[in-house]
Amino acid sequence: MILTSIPCTTLLYWTAAIVSSSAILFLASLRLYVFCTLGICKSKNRMDGKTIIITGCTSGIGKETARDLAKRGARIIMACRNTDTANQFKDEIVKESNNSNIVVRKLDVSSLQSIRKFSQQINQEESRLDVLIHNAGTAETFKKKITEDGLEQTMATNYFGPFLLTHLLIDLLKRSKSSRILVVASELYRLACLNLDNINPTSTLPAYLYYVSKYANIVFTLELARRLEGTEVTANCLHPGMIDSGIWRSVPAPLSWGLDLIVKAFFKTPEQGAQTTIHLAVSDELKGVSGKYFMDCAEYKLSNAVKDPAKGKKLWELSEPLVKLQSSDPKI
Repeated sequence: MILTSIPCTTLLYWTAAIVSSSAILFLASLRLYVFCTLGICKSKNRMDGKTIIITGCTSGIGKETARDLAKRGARIIMACRNTDTANQFKDEIVKESNNSNIVVRKLDVSSLQSIRKFSQQINQEESRLDVLIHNAGTAETFKKKITEDGLEQTMATNYFGPFLLTHLLIDLLKRSKSSRILVVASELYRLACLNLDNINPTSTLPAYLYYVSKYANIVFTLELARRLEGTEVTANCLHPGMIDSGIWRSVPAPLSWGLDLIVKAFFKTPEQGAQTTIHLAVSDELKGVSGKYFMDCAEYKLSNAVKDPAKGKKLWELSEPLVKLQSSDPKI
């Protein structure tokens, strides 16, 4: 009798209110969980006398990584495609950090020619290289792009470029003692499958190739670590978290509408996302640690498939001709 006396509109109102309250509580709990599980680099180590290359550091986590490491006194080499933007940021961090030992060098990691020119300049100008951070990346969606080298744009930027750049700078890294190579990968690798019969899939949807490129990043890093055993150079990769950064600007409407809300509500800020990279670059506890994957400043498990040494060896061998590695190039 009591229920039947309540108007339907009132019932609908209270039902909607309960559902809305539950949704808000769930989202608030999720936001709290995200905040509580953030990894923070606790090391206060200075990096005076150290030289660090960071690719793609004019925005996002690369920019915050450069800002932090500059404040620690490191010589920062900003390896960027847009040197005008890079120089503007350089002036900003020099003022913030009181560290004038910041230089900008032009590098387009999707171009094999640009990588060779950059590497030649670095090898001529620099006496040491303590940390090489492969941070530059792209996340195309639907528009397919092929580089002048015949490589798919996403794979060229996120994987093939770092592969070649590492080769060309490896001797400098080895001479510098206890140097580190860091590769920014992603947990989204779990959504991909690496097809070793076609590691340059020019006809595949670019949005999916972002996942593939991150899978390749991890396979490459683990194989690199195996090949560097016995040297004082370590190689590790990381997942920075889902970041509110410029990489999502390429997502078109209407997909971007819902994504924008999710990004603003739950994704890390670039400063938060840079913490694991910074941790791997500066922390004493990482000395000698190699071939590992990190998330939120802690080691994290990888899938068995991505850890397969046979897969790493084959990917490496298939990549060498695609990046036009020459017999005169340094060997790893």
